[in-house]
Amino acid sequence: MNLRSSQTRAPGDFSTEAHYYPKVLNAHIHPLVRFFLGLGNARVIERYCHLHPEVAPAAVAKALTTPTEHFRWGGCDLFHVTNEKGVRRMVVVETNSCPSGQKSMPRINEEEEQAGYRMLLERCFLPLLKRRRLPAGDLAVIWDKNPMETTGYAAALADLTGETVHHVPFFDQDPDPKARFVDGVLEVRTAAGEWRPVRAAFRYVTQRPWNRIPPVTRTAMLNPVVACLAGGRNKMLAAKAYDLFNAELAPTGLRVRTPETIWDVDKQEVPLWVQRMGGVAVVKDPYSNAGQGVYTIANPAELDAFMAVTHRYGRFIVQALVGNSGWSSAGRDGRLFHVGTVPDRQNRIHVSDVRFMVGAAPEGFFPVAIYARRARQALERDFDGSSSSWDQLGTNLSVKNPDGTWSSEPERLMLMDARDFNRLGLGLDELIEGYVQTVLAVTAVDRMCTNLVTTKGIFRRKLFESLTPDPALTAEVC
Repeated sequence: MNLRSSQTRAPGDFSTEAHYYPKVLNAHIHPLVRFFLGLGNARVIERYCHLHPEVAPAAVAKALTTPTEHFRWGGCDLFHVTNEKGVRRMVVVETNSCPSGQKSMPRINEEEEQAGYRMLLERCFLPLLKRRRLPAGDLAVIWDKNPMETTGYAAALADLTGETVHHVPFFDQDPDPKARFVDGVLEVRTAAGEWRPVRAAFRYVTQRPWNRIPPVTRTAMLNPVVACLAGGRNKMLAAKAYDLFNAELAPTGLRVRTPETIWDVDKQEVPLWVQRMGGVAVVKDPYSNAGQGVYTIANPAELDAFMAVTHRYGRFIVQALVGNSGWSSAGRDGRLFHVGTVPDRQNRIHVSDVRFMVGAAPEGFFPVAIYARRARQALERDFDGSSSSWDQLGTNLSVKNPDGTWSSEPERLMLMDARDFNRLGLGLDELIEGYVQTVLAVTAVDRMCTNLVTTKGIFRRKLFESLTPDPALTAEVC
């Protein structure tokens, strides 16, 4: 089957072997993770407030039970860090508006084959179909990577609705696109060449989606592209969204915890900010994802290599680098360094992150999937420059091939199963804190979405351009 052409999924098409990694099919979820997923928000709130007496319980309850308006399905990558005093935290590295995770999540109940696919669609997508004034049309999943999960969503949606669902690729710079927008309505081209209108679509389009999808559409979409522009695929605006939301949360004791972040940095200013952080930092192209455009700088040679690259965009963010205790940035919160995995038989510790995927239903947030990823190489006590700092710190599994397609390195995937979870060194309270931090980060981005869309549903382009003063980006917005 050629996945680069339009396909359809009918009721009964879901196959577990097609929509999960092989290692996941035989994995048994760790009892502690199963327990966490069954807690429910009321018990999460009680436990979190017990451990954080400085936080107002009403604020935590409001955060977890208030539905979002635009950003209904999101994920956060988090680091488990500690500081020089041994205080541990889960910190948000970035927020994703089309997060992967279903194919990597062991099922809570072996009898529920569609597991998180069905749960997310049932609680977040189906409510969109009840909206008034939806255009007439079909249902679709549009995508540009991760066909293992996107076909799973299409098949599960077909089962939930009893309708045939279009599964349509929508690639960046495609000379023969299979999707288009006409007066704000998504239309998809079938294998027979017929253009069909779509009333609601599940979107897994991740590569610069704003250059071919309007920020707000008449077709109901999970998620609308404004969620990408407001922070889900825009690290620059995400940092501003966190800052604005943290100012609002300050009286409650809650905050989105991130490494110190400097935004709107011109390329020529980068060395100054790296120096300010002690000579080590992370520089990010704010609009890339899947590990692309991220530069860990741990010595002058890596800084020189970054400065020699020609970049698509003119603005960057500089973030405090979280490394080992001897080579982390000196940020506003002091030096944060990775807790890392439990030492292996060779006494090696690896950097790992944790991906939390959450949904926001009308009754509030809920966890959908969790997985972790480790870096390629073990974390050195002292960085000597003999290898790339990215190989010790980079955790993303996606690899962009020379032809523009994507592959993955699943051997570095760490499941929430009885074997891998123990190696992460996480406990129930870290899972609770990671969940709360993900909810706060997603809510912050949703607040920015609300600022960028008028009450009549019109994208406020001038405000966006003032918040993101990068002509190269604003020229791309559809």
